[in-house]
Amino acid sequence: MTNVNSKQVIGLFGFGVVGEGLYHVLKKSRTTNAFIKRICVIDKEKQRSLRDGCFCYDADLILNDPEINLVVELINDDQAAYEIIKKALQSGKSVVSGNKKMIAEHIEELIELQKMSGSALLYDASACGSIPVIRNLEEYYDNDLLLSITGILNGSSNFILSRIFNDGMGYEEALGLARELGFAEANPSFDVDGYDSLYKLVILSAHGFGTIVNPADVFHSGISTLAHFDIRYANEKGRKIKLVAQAIKTSSRSFSLFVLPKLVTPDEYIYNVENEYNGVIIEGEFYEKQFMFGKGAGGLPTGSSVLSDITARMHGYKYEYKKRKYFNIPAYTNDIELKVYVRSQRASDLKLFTFEHTDEQYQSDGNHYITGKIRLDSLLKLKNEIFKRKIFIAFFD
Repeated sequence: MTNVNSKQVIGLFGFGVVGEGLYHVLKKSRTTNAFIKRICVIDKEKQRSLRDGCFCYDADLILNDPEINLVVELINDDQAAYEIIKKALQSGKSVVSGNKKMIAEHIEELIELQKMSGSALLYDASACGSIPVIRNLEEYYDNDLLLSITGILNGSSNFILSRIFNDGMGYEEALGLARELGFAEANPSFDVDGYDSLYKLVILSAHGFGTIVNPADVFHSGISTLAHFDIRYANEKGRKIKLVAQAIKTSSRSFSLFVLPKLVTPDEYIYNVENEYNGVIIEGEFYEKQFMFGKGAGGLPTGSSVLSDITARMHGYKYEYKKRKYFNIPAYTNDIELKVYVRSQRASDLKLFTFEHTDEQYQSDGNHYITGKIRLDSLLKLKNEIFKRKIFIAFFD
């Protein structure tokens, strides 16, 4: 177990973009009493910038090392990350992680493991890169006055949308540039189809409202089906499209979550959040709206967030999950209405949707759309069909 102000002897899992970013950030941090003893990786043949003596290929060399008191997990494989973190916590080692999918899917169990072992799991780096949203929700917004969390939580999709609306690129061209610059993976679905934002939103809601939500119960849709027709529609309405995640109180006893493209107006805070940046709006009952802004992608910004967790753990910090301890946590619901724009190349696809009422309808040879109000629970039932039929859907105020 880590003593306050003790030296952090780190066992690092993963040396990709973020892992290497952390290594360089840690080297330049003059006040952090920490060093990386071992780095566990999978690929033995990959050429690396560090001496071979730092690397190992067996997780147990870190997990069973009594000198290592902090495990930093920065790998892509969420199942492997779960096994590593579970073993580390059970053995009394504290952990810093950036794996949002693994955390979102196992957060309840991970909270219990921390209680049992007395160790700590910190994961500010899992949501919004360099923006310390989780710790702010834990410490500054540690009351039940929170009304909503709204934000651009994925830097890759935001970079693509910036190139589309600022530079006039098409979706495929903007995606290609994002890949070239390292903002998008060869398979970008995790980012552009809203999964990344979904997992981050589940984590933020656990700290913001105290309620743990199964990601499968949350409606999400992304920008991979965005077409020139949708871009032109947004421009004609004087709006941009942003991929937005929202957690919103629906009553004093309930709240809802969703991830959707949004047709945003120039007077909204997130309208001018561009490139790989993230922006998060916290709204409260009495303090109204507060806005946080920062880089949400890249090795050094995310590495800096990991370093912040390392430093916090050096001083004995751990999440208290205060909302779960001290308040009656709200129930999760999809019983809300959203005002949406739904577009498909086939008119028959629009018959899938049950609108409470419609405002506008359009038909042509190649594109058909409807705007109006629809229930979120009805969208959730159609999630697979929306994805399969490549229907584009966005919400707006």
